[in-house]
Parts: sequence; C-alpha cells; structure tokens
Amino acid sequence: MVTLRDIREAQEILKGVVHRTALTYSSVLSEITGGEIYLKMENLQKTGAFKIRGAYNKIAHLSEEERKKGVVAASAGNHAQGVALAAKIFGIPATIVMPRYAPLSKVTRTKKLGAQVILEGDVFDEAYEAALRIQERTGAVFVHPFNDPHVIAGQGTIGLEIMEDLPDVDMIVVPVGGGGLISGISIAVKSINPNVRIVGVQTENMPSMIASLKRGRIEKIEGKPTLADGIAVKKPGEITFEIIKKYVDDMVMVNEEEIADAILFLLEQAKVVAEGAGAVGVAALLNRLDVNGKKAVVVVSGGNIDVNMIDRIINKGLVKSGRKVFIETFVMDRPGALKELLGVVAELGANVLSVFHNRSAKDVPIGFAKIELELETVDEKHVEEIERVLIAKGYEVRIVV
Repeated sequence: MVTLRDIREAQEILKGVVHRTALTYSSVLSEITGGEIYLKMENLQKTGAFKIRGAYNKIAHLSEEERKKGVVAASAGNHAQGVALAAKIFGIPATIVMPRYAPLSKVTRTKKLGAQVILEGDVFDEAYEAALRIQERTGAVFVHPFNDPHVIAGQGTIGLEIMEDLPDVDMIVVPVGGGGLISGISIAVKSINPNVRIVGVQTENMPSMIASLKRGRIEKIEGKPTLADGIAVKKPGEITFEIIKKYVDDMVMVNEEEIADAILFLLEQAKVVAEGAGAVGVAALLNRLDVNGKKAVVVVSGGNIDVNMIDRIINKGLVKSGRKVFIETFVMDRPGALKELLGVVAELGANVLSVFHNRSAKDVPIGFAKIELELETVDEKHVEEIERVLIAKGYEVRIVV
C-alpha cells in the first residue's frame, strides 16, 4: 500500500520537474453553489495534465539497467505525454500505445516529445493489451497509468499541495478513470486530515469503478464513447480499487451533456480551458453535489482538448441556451423578398451569421425559395419572440434543433 511517506518522497523527487499548480478561488462557482470553491489547476501542468507527476516518479525509481531497456506505456493521451516527457528528461526511449481514436492533438504532442507512438485498439483497454505484448517482446519497463505504487505516489503530491495551500478544506472532488489520481490524493489528504471528504466523479458512459465498488469486486464494463476520454477505462486497477474502498467517501456520475456544459462554463465563466475528464468535477459540483457552506476543491485534471471539439461544444451550448438559432422559412421567389425577411430579423435585434437561399429542394413549392438562417440571439425568450413575429407576418417558420 502507498503511504504518506511515499508521497512526501515523490514530492522531493518532483521538485524542479513539475509545476506546483495554482489553487485558484472561483467566485462564479462559489456564488452558484453557495460554497467556497477552489480549482486545482492541473490543466496548467507540464504537458497540460497531472500525469507527468506519476510517470516521472515511476521512472525515477527504475534502476540504470531498467532505464537502458526503455519504457512502454498505454494511454488515451495524457499519460502518454507524461511518460514521453519523463523519458525525454531521463534520456531513455519510450514507446506509447494509444487508441486509434485518441485526440489527434494528444497523439501529435506525444510524438513531438520524442516517443514512438503506436495506434491500436478503440479504447484504452485495447491499447493496454497491445502495450503489454510489446513489453513482453522487448523487455522494456511498463509504466502503468494508474495501477502502480510509484505512479499513485506521484499523483498524490497534488493532495499534499492542496493541504498545504488550504489546510481547512472540507471536500475535494476528483475525476476517476482507473483510479490512480484519486488514490494518491485520498491517501495524502486522509493521512493529514481524515475528516476531509473525498468524492470521485465518473462519466455515466464509463462508470467502471462505481460498478466495481457496488459489486464488491473489480468489474470490466464495455461502456460507451465519452467526451471524458481521459477517464474512459473499462477495468479499474487492483491497487487503486482497494485504496478507493478504504479512503474515498463517495462516488458520483455525470452525463455527457453535463460534461459539455461544464467545459463551456469553465471556458466562458471561469476563463479555464478543460478537457472532458478535467471538467467532470465541475459538472458534479453543478449537478450532483451539495457544497453549500463548505470549502471545496475541484481538481481540473487536464486541459488537452482538441480545438475542433471546443468549437462543437461552444456551438451546441449556444444553441441550447438560445444564443444561437437555426431557422427555416419560405419567401416568394421575387426581388426584395429576402431583404424583407432580413429586415424583420434586424428589427428584432438578431444578428445574421449566415443565409442559405435554395429554390431547388424537393420541399420548396414552385414560385418560392427556402431560406435557412443562422442567427445570433440573446436567449430563449428572444428566439420565441422572433418565431412569434415571423409567424404573425405570414412566414412559415421551423426552428432547426
């Protein structure tokens, strides 16, 4: 079992290697929840996630002979970059197996850090099996992303930093995949103050640790694809399972819509870039947890989100909140008809983002043209007003969702 002493030793090893990330007070989350909310900004860690802590601590404990053989790892992205950077610092070769559908940005960054990247399998667990085969064939040391005492101790240094910066914290909310992060944090925190409540968060699409805890044994689940790819683990670790049973007070689940909303909330309201796995704690805070009157820390575990995904989340969020709307209608196919429609829209205070004019589609009557408008609006009431006024003026209106 990992001890507080192991974590303190890891903290010494990591000095000068990792950032001591900020514990930032969030006024907006505090106001919404009624608690005193802080964000542990591991999204600002080297490589954009906490994983360098455990990876470096693991490699630091290898013998010279082991290091010569190099290291191999499996990862959905963040552990890959952590191992690659740690290996680069030690000057040893690294081979990383990543799922075929790992975010391209994470694959690219891992390669840039000097690691050999192999894409195999659809999810982490399949990449993990491939990495084990490579390890057996080459004799390289396998750096497990979560089920390893040195890795857990490295991640636990986050808990030490939280307790040093906020000794009277009441609750710490932590993303959970295989369980390495919450295992290290819970050991560190509970060893210092057993009264601090530790809460883990998983996605409903891949709740392997929650399923295992409910059944009292490690369970492998198939799950579904998730925005929180960094915690999409089908089977928890044996070491982490036992630690979580002993130290973690509660586990909650959040859904995909809540994760997307949390990413957008952090970006817009807190000016924080978080990936899906990094945002699940905030999703839980906004939808599942009562922190009224409590000092709570949410670990934002990573910020490595693809910009294309951010774009999709922003657009979906804008539509959901009524700040963007797509409207279909018809106008007479004559000069000035489109201008009249756009004039009504302008009078209603909506900003036109795009217009598509189509007179050839099957559903367009002869003598008419179909108009598809993308509008920037204020809120849902504004959208309702636009729809009401257009209908009153004789337009057939369809809101596209």
